[in-house]
Amino acid sequence: MARRGDRLLFAAAALLFGITGAAAEDAPVNTLRDLFERLQTCWKPPPPNKARPLDITVVVSFKRSGNILGHPRITYETPGASENDRLQYRIAVMEALQRCTPMPFTDAMAGAAAGRPFAIQFRTRKTSPPTQERRA
Repeated sequence: MARRGDRLLFAAAALLFGITGAAAEDAPVNTLRDLFERLQTCWKPPPPNKARPLDITVVVSFKRSGNILGHPRITYETPGASENDRLQYRIAVMEALQRCTPMPFTDAMAGAAAGRPFAIQFRTRKTSPPTQERRA
């Protein structure tokens, strides 16, 4: 089992030598952090010409094999978003889940994650509006 320092070293080497995300995607998912990071690497929001940015949350469960259990469920979308924006982001979420599954769980993570719901947030909006504050 790789130590945290070893994983950081591998990630730095991957960046240095230009290894694509595919090599990082081959690493097993052993923690909740690994799970959420993996899902974020699969996330590709719609381009701005197709939909305005919005935040979306999906609840998904996995089998021990890393495949999706049941049907993912959208539980949050930015209020006031148009139907087109919602549709484009729903499609992007499902595509991200398809790209990431089956999730390469370690045996320990497979046992811990199997059947449990995970709320995955995909944030694309800016969290706070720019301020007009001036400093002296």
